[in-house]
Amino acid sequence: MSSLPPALNFAETEEVICKKWKDEDSFQQQNKLSLERGDEEYTFYDGPPFATGLPHYGHILAGTIKDTVTRYAAMTGKHVDRRAGWDCHGLPVEYEIDQKLNITHRDQVLEMGIDKYNATCRGIVTRYTKEWESTITRLGRWIDFENDYKTMDPSFMESVWWVFSQLFEKDLVYQGYKVMPYSTACGTPLSNFEAGLNYKDVKDPAVVVSFPVVGEENVSFVAWTTTPWTLPSNLALCVHPDLDYLQILDKKSGNSYILAKTRLCQLYPAMNNKKKWKPAMADELYEIQKSLKGKDIVGKRYKPLFDFFKSEHYFQVVSDGYVTDDAGTGVVHQAPAFGEDDFRVCLAHGIISKDGEIPCPVDSNGMFTEPVEPVKGVHVKKADETLIAMIKEDGRLVQKDVLLHSYPFCWRSDTPLIYKTVPSWFVKVEEIRDKIVENNKKTYWVPSHVGTVRFHNWLSDARDWAVSRNRFWGTPLPIWANEDMTEMVCIGSIAQLEELSGIKVEDLHRETVDQIEIPSKKNPGTVLKRIDEVFDCWFESGSMPYAQKHYPFENKESFEKGFPADFIAEGLDQTRGWFYTLMVLSTALFGEPAMKNLIVNGLVLAADGKKMSKRLKNYPDPNLVINKYGADALRMYLINSPVVRAEELKFKEQGVLGVVKEVFLPWYNAFRFFLQNVERWEGGTRKFAPSVEKVKATKNSTDIWISAATQGLIKFVHDEMEAYRLYTVMPALVSFVTQLTNWYVRLNRDRLKGLEEGDADAEAETGLQVLYDVLLDVTIIMAPFTPFITEFFYQHLRKLQPSYADAANGGGSSNPVMPGKSDSVHFLNLPAYDESRLNANAVLSMEALQAIVEQGRNAREKRNISLRTPIKQVVAILRNPTDSVVEAITGPLKKYILSELNAWDFIVVPKAEQHDWVTLSLTPDFKALGKSLGKKMKAVGAAVKQLSHDDALKCLEEGKLVVEDVTIDAANLIAKLAFSRQGDNWESTPSADGACVVALDCTQDEEIIAAGTARELVSHIQRLRKAAGLELKDIVEVFFEEEEGVALTEDAVSRNVAMLDSKFKGAVPLPQKLAPSWSVSLKTEMVEVGGAKISLSVCRSAVATKDSLDEAVKNLLSTKEPSELEAGQTFKCSVDGKDYELQEGTDFWLSSVAKAKATKSLSWL
Repeated sequence: MSSLPPALNFAETEEVICKKWKDEDSFQQQNKLSLERGDEEYTFYDGPPFATGLPHYGHILAGTIKDTVTRYAAMTGKHVDRRAGWDCHGLPVEYEIDQKLNITHRDQVLEMGIDKYNATCRGIVTRYTKEWESTITRLGRWIDFENDYKTMDPSFMESVWWVFSQLFEKDLVYQGYKVMPYSTACGTPLSNFEAGLNYKDVKDPAVVVSFPVVGEENVSFVAWTTTPWTLPSNLALCVHPDLDYLQILDKKSGNSYILAKTRLCQLYPAMNNKKKWKPAMADELYEIQKSLKGKDIVGKRYKPLFDFFKSEHYFQVVSDGYVTDDAGTGVVHQAPAFGEDDFRVCLAHGIISKDGEIPCPVDSNGMFTEPVEPVKGVHVKKADETLIAMIKEDGRLVQKDVLLHSYPFCWRSDTPLIYKTVPSWFVKVEEIRDKIVENNKKTYWVPSHVGTVRFHNWLSDARDWAVSRNRFWGTPLPIWANEDMTEMVCIGSIAQLEELSGIKVEDLHRETVDQIEIPSKKNPGTVLKRIDEVFDCWFESGSMPYAQKHYPFENKESFEKGFPADFIAEGLDQTRGWFYTLMVLSTALFGEPAMKNLIVNGLVLAADGKKMSKRLKNYPDPNLVINKYGADALRMYLINSPVVRAEELKFKEQGVLGVVKEVFLPWYNAFRFFLQNVERWEGGTRKFAPSVEKVKATKNSTDIWISAATQGLIKFVHDEMEAYRLYTVMPALVSFVTQLTNWYVRLNRDRLKGLEEGDADAEAETGLQVLYDVLLDVTIIMAPFTPFITEFFYQHLRKLQPSYADAANGGGSSNPVMPGKSDSVHFLNLPAYDESRLNANAVLSMEALQAIVEQGRNAREKRNISLRTPIKQVVAILRNPTDSVVEAITGPLKKYILSELNAWDFIVVPKAEQHDWVTLSLTPDFKALGKSLGKKMKAVGAAVKQLSHDDALKCLEEGKLVVEDVTIDAANLIAKLAFSRQGDNWESTPSADGACVVALDCTQDEEIIAAGTARELVSHIQRLRKAAGLELKDIVEVFFEEEEGVALTEDAVSRNVAMLDSKFKGAVPLPQKLAPSWSVSLKTEMVEVGGAKISLSVCRSAVATKDSLDEAVKNLLSTKEPSELEAGQTFKCSVDGKDYELQEGTDFWLSSVAKAKATKSLSWL
């Protein structure tokens, strides 16, 4: 196990684990074990993506959230069916085919044949499913691709028919003419929520046009519009009945205009500049001729702009309350074919009728038709300039400008939408809106504000949903009707269609069902034919909970048992998409929400804050990132970011690298360090056996702390994951890994290596038991979040468990699951926290230790004192420490503070003496006190700041302060300590909250300097040992050689013998002159110690001999390894026919240090 590389290639390791999971069918095995146990069902819905494009970071983010939550559920006693699904129908597919085949009009599809067109669509819908499967699997997501569902499957489509038929039976469906958002590129209306998916800031022409009043010479109404292309369809003008209007004479043109009184600024923009505009300036621009109320204008007729349409009802002024005076002229041009309010107002005032034809000179692809000959065949958005030129030539253009405003674009084709009157089939959302709002309150949203504010507001204003599309590749609406729509049948199943038509079908697409006729029951001899439309693909995805299970035709019991879903997750944009359609249909069908719990993620943007764009190439390829850093790093980066709180994330590759460097590498190093030291401890003669009893029995303060922190983490993860708050879990996990690697392992490094004084072996085993326990717990608890690295760790850690032997012969994939026996970490149950090991005092004490150490390091840096140079004393002043914290940091934790700060002494100043070291200052918390203090705020602030240390202390003890006749609760005072002791030898740093001050005695003397030099020497020796490829257990000898006349290193060694003896297990560094001539150097380098150059050698252990021994005997002893001989041994030998009897400790020694001590060749040893 110690053969693990110093640095793990995480991405390559993940590939190996992917293969292991595939070979062992681990995902299905987890499900099988769950079913065998009879685990409680946990229902998860996976919203179907389109497979016509490759997965991007938005999909990866949502997939990671889904995988994390469902893995957590599966590891906490739930059975989770995770089934992939694909959105196959609708605009995304058709738009791509239209581009490919250069189709610009629906007539071209009809000429081609719907069967051929749909076959072409069918050919691309699964184009990238293999790439999706590859990326998603490589991401570590466990989801069933073999048992997937597709919205084009007949079984899925039949359930969609059933859903619609239920709505039809409940009278929640109707056909109507409405002004709808319309995609001219796709040739179909969109629903209101689709129109809200893709707003962009655009520049559009904004014109003011005159409408001469019939019977009044040179007087015109003026109306403002940002859609000049709608002006050929103008049928009326609308004013607000109660607004004030003026008739003015424009002095520049000599024309008289009627407009709202408050909108003169539209004609005279200078009025908008409040600083420069003076009322007197109006005299130069206009003259008021008449004041009018809106209702006084109603009924007046005007001369139309164009003569394309004629009717006695057209071209008159009407009124409605929707007209405002916050923009334009207060006179609104009405084109009922292209505006929702226009349609409503004109219908209400008889300009148009429900049964009459509405002038609409625009075809399904947004091209002008007859009778607008001047722009016939031109797209409406491209016709603006031609029409404006015609209006100008006719003398009717009063003003032309450009307006920057937010405008809806088609979410699929990314082209501007228009609003157009079209016939459509609607679901009566408004009729059940209150129920939908109530059901939303039953759903638990994370973050909550998305559900309680954003989604709630959207639902509260929800309108009837247009579910039909005038397209071809989709689930056909199952309505068969006669020509005048007086007889209709809504089909809810394939069987019902066969029953009524006599024809059995196996597919439900248009090319199959459009030809089927149903005999009329009302008018025998006639037939009913299917209406032309297909379903909006959002209706299909909203039907997914039912259709994926082919409900109610199959799986009826399992569906009803698992509905509503326990969990779903998607992006913020789905508040107006999938979340909405799910909620509408579940409410309409069952009166319930579709889901109990819901996580909403934000948008992943490029690093520059712009939308990720393949064209701009402003983001790294996800597959390259995964192959470079690993999927776990990408997963953790994404779910440890604001995007899990439904905020935006500016994706930076550097952030993924940061996870590797700051989390995975330290975690791996701690894991590798553990395995190395287990192997060292075992030494080939004994076996390490994990024991929770030994962990619980430890008396070591850091053991107790890390165990308590681990149990606290386990409790926290369960609490937060039950509340679906991934955004709080990940920071806690990252923080814990830092605590484990940067603090526990570092503080116990020598102990775990078996280098601690006393019973080093027993202490090492206890520490290793604790570290194993922590590593195993953290590995399992993090498995849902980082599935690869935890699997890697587990496969090594399991081998130490006694139950590992039970994994053979299929035992690893059987129940009951347990660490060691089970073949995958993902088969295990997450650990429950052990309340008996929670220890708040231990955690608080370690927090105090860490604060003191970090502040001490800061103080060192301020004085520019290397950590190798010791500090005489560290002094901590704590504002309100508990007795247990003080006892811990001055007792069992003291040695760690001394070691970390390389200090000789550490004290905590008693409360009674703190005034000799610090000054306590108070500041009012003005955020909390602002309202109650009012005008006294400044005086109170000054008075509080002037309090002495003792007065401030007294205030905190009493819990209140009376100043300026105001009583302030101590909780509303911010207390801070500041160092005040005199003396240049002191360097201090306060904590950010002012609750702790750490001061260092920076006095430098010979002892301090020598100790620093010795630490420097130790560092060089350890580096040379590493360079020589030595392991911890390897014992060597160290020799140094200084320049003639220099003895800095020897002086430093002589003053720190005890420390060096302990550090190197007796191998105190010696001057080179004491090295035997046969000593073999493993690594020799010139290094700098204490500012002087020395030659430093790490050598193999060698026998040392008495100087007076015969050379031949010396030569014989030089061939012996010290390990071959024993202390005090009598060594008999014969050299050149002469017998010798040599005594260890007199004639030879097992090391040069032993010889130096025995012969007293060094006075200091």
